[in-house]
Amino acid sequence: MKQKEILLNTRQINGMTIDEIGDEHIGTSHETPLRADAFDLDDEIKIELIQKHFKEIMQILGLDLTDDSLSGTPERVAKMYVKEIFSGLNPKNKPVVKLFENKYQYNQMLVEKDITIYSNCEHHFVPIIGRVHVAYISSGSVIGLSKINRIVQYFAKRPQVQERLTMQIGNELKSILQTNDVAVIVDAEHLCVSSRGIEDTSSSTVTSFYSGKFEQEQTKKEFLTYVYNK
Repeated sequence: MKQKEILLNTRQINGMTIDEIGDEHIGTSHETPLRADAFDLDDEIKIELIQKHFKEIMQILGLDLTDDSLSGTPERVAKMYVKEIFSGLNPKNKPVVKLFENKYQYNQMLVEKDITIYSNCEHHFVPIIGRVHVAYISSGSVIGLSKINRIVQYFAKRPQVQERLTMQIGNELKSILQTNDVAVIVDAEHLCVSSRGIEDTSSSTVTSFYSGKFEQEQTKKEFLTYVYNK
């Protein structure tokens, strides 16, 4: 067992051990890493297989699956993974967004702030909890406010790295809104930092995405004022 553990902990990817990648929260891809056959299985088959394997994990941990409190856990976890917390992996769950003409000719920034997110760290599969602040300047079209929240949630509901999540939200909004003027801030607590490892419960991580006019200092400052001035 010790030899296997040593091999696992010292296996290197791009010069770093797998433990270093996890503890340093290093991302290796701009896109969520998915296999080509990721959606060959339908959701019900995935739930059945995850249930089976999670049951094995619980048995390895020594849990008594005949106990009423635990007997349904493998199925509950499997459904939660596929239908809820990792539902953003499946493109069929991507929000359908309709554009509307900007009839009011509103040409200032629109800010949607304090969007609550629950994501999961792809290194340890524990929660990332935080808030997202989004802004855009219309180039002629607008979207319903709730659609901004749905786009954010779609990308959050998958194993994530915060930097990637921030970029995915920003780039998706640019594409949908057909504008280059987009800003995103993600401020989140990582339970892989607070509940394990260094166990720091007071820190949070902030990442940002600025494009177009939001790269200009005055516009960026205005956005930050809306976000952080209560």
